[in-house]
Amino acid sequence: MSELSLAYIFHHNQLLVDSNLQLPQVEKLVDDLPLQVGDQIIARDLRDLEAIPSGYQLMPIRQLISQWSTNQFEQASRAVQLLEWRRNHKFCSHCGHATQIHATEYAMVCPDCAYHQYPRVQPCVITIITRGKDEILLAKNAKTNTNMYGLIAGFVDVAETLEEAVQRETLEEVGLQVKNIQYLSSQPWPFPSNLMLAFRAEYESGDIVLQEEEISDAQFFKFDQLPEIPFSGSIAHRMIQHVIHQHSMSD
Repeated sequence: MSELSLAYIFHHNQLLVDSNLQLPQVEKLVDDLPLQVGDQIIARDLRDLEAIPSGYQLMPIRQLISQWSTNQFEQASRAVQLLEWRRNHKFCSHCGHATQIHATEYAMVCPDCAYHQYPRVQPCVITIITRGKDEILLAKNAKTNTNMYGLIAGFVDVAETLEEAVQRETLEEVGLQVKNIQYLSSQPWPFPSNLMLAFRAEYESGDIVLQEEEISDAQFFKFDQLPEIPFSGSIAHRMIQHVIHQHSMSD
């Protein structure tokens, strides 16, 4: 019997786990995607008509963020993004020829024109905006039906710095000017292939004017009067807790 590999097996952004949220161990198949040297950890898509093994279930990867360690989630993020990349690059973007998987690199190679297609991530900025000593700006996404309030976020434009993206997204979504922009941290975000870059900024001027197709409500909230905020494990949750903790330490 061949050696078993720990497997990230996905079906439409849902991951196969057991009742303890542990991954299955399976025999490696030819087209499995290795995530680690030696193939001890692999990723694959659940095949059409393939039965879910007894004792396992498909769980949305978002639900695992608050229950897994950072390392576990980042490994899952890597798996889902690489599978998405490989799925979307079966043909050469230069000449249209069917591509082949590179033997040693994460690259889809065209055997006709030799063009290499590597994985790409999409940079996004997410910003926590403070006003005074004990207020933060929170906004509700117009495309969801929940009462959760989050932070201002958006994609970085071509030829734009990260700081410029923070200023532009804030002005576009809520009509405010910000200052003293500072980088905080980052988190891979596999929906589908983003890298969230976290910033802190201070309110400078302006009145809240909503970009209604994106934001249904936005307000400055006192630290002790926050509405429902993003779940534990998300970078938005960590940013909010970080700012509140800093405030409590300074009192």
